[in-house]
Amino acid sequence: MTPGKETAQREQRAALVPLPRPKDETPTSPRLSDVDEWGRSEHIREIARRVYEPLYHNWFRVEWEGLEKIPRSGGALLVANHAGAIPSDAPVIMHGIEEELGRPVYAMADYFFRSAPWLGTMWSRVGGVPAHPDNALRLLRDQGNLALVFPEGTKGPSKTYTDRYRLRRFGRGGFVEIAMRAGVPVIPIAVVGAEESMPILFRLPTVARALGVPYVPVTANMLTFGPLGVLLYFPAKFKLRVLDPVTFDVPPGQERYSKSRIMDEAEKIRMNLQETLYDMLRERRSIWFG
Repeated sequence: MTPGKETAQREQRAALVPLPRPKDETPTSPRLSDVDEWGRSEHIREIARRVYEPLYHNWFRVEWEGLEKIPRSGGALLVANHAGAIPSDAPVIMHGIEEELGRPVYAMADYFFRSAPWLGTMWSRVGGVPAHPDNALRLLRDQGNLALVFPEGTKGPSKTYTDRYRLRRFGRGGFVEIAMRAGVPVIPIAVVGAEESMPILFRLPTVARALGVPYVPVTANMLTFGPLGVLLYFPAKFKLRVLDPVTFDVPPGQERYSKSRIMDEAEKIRMNLQETLYDMLRERRSIWFG
């Protein structure tokens, strides 16, 4: 081998040797999508806001009272009454707060929504999170977000029209314990209009058990609009009233809190919401015009 060829081969081998990268040039891992750890996509939320805007302003004609009581920063647990065969209150609350305050709202829902094919993915993309204490704590305490819960659970949207605006029991008050542990306020929101947007006339419990779902309703919308009534709401006028934040004089982060105190606080919040709903209904002149 000639000296020239040998020198060329040494230079070629040297050129292939990987050199250490300086510390200040270490690349950061770019985010490959706008989907956060909860599955929420700001791109999908923006599309949802644009699609929902006419329904919010022109169909439901939503009016808020006391929106300034929701903090502009920091964690808070939003609690509201829940109604309608396919509840219309959650998207109204989420859209209104995001539009008026510019804050994302994560809605805690039964794991059924998360496990349903396609529906679960879309629910996550628009801000739905499985209702679990650990999830709520991370959202509220660790990340300082707004989380929306409906303490009535499926008992709220499954009640018939004859029981409208009569709040069901708030479970065992788990939302109060979460707020105590996270050190955040509970902010109740009274919603009028959802009960009439998709009222249930009666339920089919046998069908619900066969399908493995919480309830199967027959609504006035189905009888009025036929198959379209499964998704088409009545244009009920929505009014929402934000009540004063409820705080608890207990240190956050404790392993246990008094069960009796938790139940008492949950019942106070439920009674306050119930009385507010009755006041709003007395003031209402019309289901359709408020």
